[in-house]
Amino acid sequence: MEIKKAAFTLSAPRESMCPKDNKPEFAFIGRSNVGKSSLINMLCNNKKLAKTSATPGKTLLINHFIINNEWYLVDLPGYGFAKRSKSVQQKLEQMITGYILQREQLVNVFVLIDIRHEQQKIDREFVDWLGESSVPFSIIFTKADKLGRVKAKENATKWMDALKDRWETLPPYFITSSEKKTGRDEVLDYIDSILKKL
Repeated sequence: MEIKKAAFTLSAPRESMCPKDNKPEFAFIGRSNVGKSSLINMLCNNKKLAKTSATPGKTLLINHFIINNEWYLVDLPGYGFAKRSKSVQQKLEQMITGYILQREQLVNVFVLIDIRHEQQKIDREFVDWLGESSVPFSIIFTKADKLGRVKAKENATKWMDALKDRWETLPPYFITSSEKKTGRDEVLDYIDSILKKL
């Protein structure tokens, strides 16, 4: 798939205020500082599309970007940012849960994981919750350039293998680097393959 056009559409504080047209939506979510904005910009070939920030946890709304006038890329707030107040954290959790469970246009959630770390409890709980809620999702490992190809593959395999204690079928996964554009074609082809089945 080639992204010829990507534009910001709107930011919504809750699911009911998201776009009303029935275009399919692909949501991106991960822990704060996982490199979500950089990944979105890399996929869309546009460095200024999603705002990258030195301060993690900046995304506080559900951000919609229209792609090729055909589908939406949805940038969700990161989970598990410790410096947020309890009330803000709760509000965000409600927003994320509401969107993921109620949004009929949502066809896939991409969960972003920093490939440099071992499986973290917060990521694991989120992935298990998606599975229990029957939400279609895939995993995108980010920052692969920080490790080198062999170590990145090794870490990703280890992370996925750790799911086997509860998962019979593992979700699809991709290894990416926003710096080197690694994995870009694979992720876009995967989105394309889902769109073709709709």
